Amino acid sequence: MAKYSALTDNAHDTVKQSPKVGVLLTNLGTPDAPDAPALRRYLAEFLSDPRIVEIPQTLWKIILHGIILRVRPKKSAALYASIWTDEGSPLLAIAQKQQRKIAESLAGRAQVALGMRYGNPSIASALQQLQQNGVRKIIVLPLYPQYAAATVGSTFDALARELTRWRWVPELSFISGYAENDTYLEALAATLREHQAQHGTPQKWVFSYHGTPKFSLEKGDPYYCFCVKTTRQAAARAGLNPDDCLTTFQSRFGKAEWLKPYTDQTLTELPQKGVKNIAILSPAFSADCLETLEELEEENRETFIEAGGEQYHYIAALNDRDDHIRALVEVIEQRL
Repeated sequence: MAKYSALTDNAHDTVKQSPKVGVLLTNLGTPDAPDAPALRRYLAEFLSDPRIVEIPQTLWKIILHGIILRVRPKKSAALYASIWTDEGSPLLAIAQKQQRKIAESLAGRAQVALGMRYGNPSIASALQQLQQNGVRKIIVLPLYPQYAAATVGSTFDALARELTRWRWVPELSFISGYAENDTYLEALAATLREHQAQHGTPQKWVFSYHGTPKFSLEKGDPYYCFCVKTTRQAAARAGLNPDDCLTTFQSRFGKAEWLKPYTDQTLTELPQKGVKNIAILSPAFSADCLETLEELEEENRETFIEAGGEQYHYIAALNDRDDHIRALVEVIEQRL
């Protein structure tokens, strides 16, 4: 009886206290190493997500395990190896810097954990860390400015899956996007102005966003609309001519039609129209990763130059820039 009384007394004390606040930052994720075994594990998790591949799962599992995971890991490993740094995966290294800077800004007000949707550290492990530290309110910030079901929606799925195992579910505040945050837009505009000051004005500014299948838009996913709006608002803040700003979509795979115009096709066509000097950026990525450092910085540069282009400038993601960190902290503070 005494033991039971002590337990209830402790629980009562916990309830009376102001809840400890935790912030969970999430991003897509990364393999543990740039080699085939690590890519096989990572791709198996990533491509098994029904938010990523929306076809009957029984058929997809046969294709995934029978074909894709036998062929793609080795090719993907070579791409990751080309961008791997002494700190490891660029995406993870940058996310950890973002975590540290945000934690410094929120010192004394919230604990900050980092979890990846796929790979390590996982969302489940980050939530468990917060739980062990006595957190009773969690603010979840997926580091995707523009909402998409395949990114933010999938993050919510992973969050809910872990919390179904918890006896005491914490108070939750889930941030489903921050593309319209003024400080975020101003940070984007600042990178455009800085590039212009250093390199001059290109003939075209290409805003390249990660693509999604066209049917996602048709089913009600607002991602395309957020992307178009981000381009328009960032360009206006930077004082750019809207006629010189293009919105395109990259990183498609499979045979289905994806959001258009496609980045690679656009880069092939521009030199034929006399556009040989461009600057390209990808506002959908909060941190540089394979899709920016390899696809945009290297692969698409080659596509543009081979098509007759002459000057190709990649503008880095916002990463851990101070103005970007201020934007993220501002978004979090609105939920504290």
